[in-house]
Amino acid sequence: MIDRESLRCQAAEQGINLSEEMLARFDRYAALLVEWNERINLTAITAPEEIVRKHFVDSLTLLPCLPEGELRLIDVGTGAGFPGVALAIARPSIRLTLLDSLNKRLVFLQELCGALSIPVTLVHARAEDGGRKPELREQFDAATARAVAALPTLCEYCLPFVRPGGVFYAMKGPDGTEEAKAAQNAARLLGGRIGVPRAVRLPGGPGEEALERLLIPVDKVSATPPSYPRPSAKIAKQGPLK
Repeated sequence: MIDRESLRCQAAEQGINLSEEMLARFDRYAALLVEWNERINLTAITAPEEIVRKHFVDSLTLLPCLPEGELRLIDVGTGAGFPGVALAIARPSIRLTLLDSLNKRLVFLQELCGALSIPVTLVHARAEDGGRKPELREQFDAATARAVAALPTLCEYCLPFVRPGGVFYAMKGPDGTEEAKAAQNAARLLGGRIGVPRAVRLPGGPGEEALERLLIPVDKVSATPPSYPRPSAKIAKQGPLK
């Protein structure tokens, strides 16, 4: 399905070594993604070389940022499993939870993680509802989100899941610097603090432009006040925290 050597080389450029077993799992991931995408809308990216670069390698850029050892990680608004499943393939010690508001995506993720032998907890909920559940609130060492919403809103969605001392990572494009500035106060209200962003670059092949990414850490420095996250209707009416 995918060019495993291309994935291995692109991951190595990001400082990540993938074993043959990991490469085989990514290959199976791509095949299932394309197969299921014919039934339900999971992604607009279906060409094998684009899956490798724009889904797999893009997700893996976060791996060097994560603390070593066993890690409780929740991927908020996971969609087709990016970045959470890709990270769990490359680091099996991750204890993975995937949250999404669409059950049909979770059906796909259940089959995917079963096929890849990845232990996973699946949560069918909106982020603002899940963040109020006692079994999820402040239970994770790290949270991730990729292409979900603007950073002030993402902070409200994701920080309630993270324990004090943990971190939320937002995966953004090159304009993420401005979002980080705009989210400073929202993060503070939620018990967080914007850290130093890490710029990453995904080189393109012949005739392709390189992709610029910004990984923005939001450290959880204190507990999130009980009034957050706000209900979805209030978020829609009042807008992002400022």
